[in-house]
Amino acid sequence: MPAPRVIVTRPVREAARWMALLRDAGLDAQALPLIEIAPAADRAALDAARRSAGRYAALMFVSAAAATHFFDAAGAMAADAQPRCWATGPGTVRALQEAGVAASRIDAPGAEAAQFDSEALWARVRTQVQAGARVLVVRGGDASGQPAGRDWLAREIAAAGGVCDTVVAYRRLAAPMDAAGRALAEQGARGEALWLFTSSEAISHLCDALPGQSWTAARALATHPRIAEAARDAGFGLVRVSSPEAGALVASIESFA
Repeated sequence: MPAPRVIVTRPVREAARWMALLRDAGLDAQALPLIEIAPAADRAALDAARRSAGRYAALMFVSAAAATHFFDAAGAMAADAQPRCWATGPGTVRALQEAGVAASRIDAPGAEAAQFDSEALWARVRTQVQAGARVLVVRGGDASGQPAGRDWLAREIAAAGGVCDTVVAYRRLAAPMDAAGRALAEQGARGEALWLFTSSEAISHLCDALPGQSWTAARALATHPRIAEAARDAGFGLVRVSSPEAGALVASIESFA
């Protein structure tokens, strides 16, 4: 029996680890990046944020790409800057550690968390935010460089008496789709491969790339309920939710077979 085919939709740099993990588990993982990561439009603002990191109680990184691009930016972080580093999930924690951040400085949801998201992170770090505490949210931006994504955490910080600033560390663009990518996407539309979505934005880009495509035969595995909802709204016929943890992810994929 052939191995289940899985379409990995993460950006190129982030997809490599997921591809290796799935292939090591005996799955036929195929890459179809739907989001392209590009440098921040305003490098001066990013450099300034790094230099002033010491004035923040914490730096919150919304993704692994945010951590990577923040620490890859030109100019070194001030030697006396020792803010806490917040991460929403294990991928971001890994990126922070690869950038040289000590594990003792990182706060993230525990492995037992039902979801890896801002809500789970806030439950872990809310006691760090006192009146006047400043938090810098390091996030992605749209094609023009404007901050993109949810502002739920910023509202919670403000409600707790803190001050939240934002800096864009990278931009998220629609990845171009070549003929091979289109053929793979059409396999997924027919239900011949399982879609793996870790971003609602990826689903939007897919639908834009194949306008008019029916997704009623398509099967999708999403790593968060909000992503699953976006897939259902797009018309995907069978959608399930899985933790992004390796064991749970592989088991969920195999359950589709």
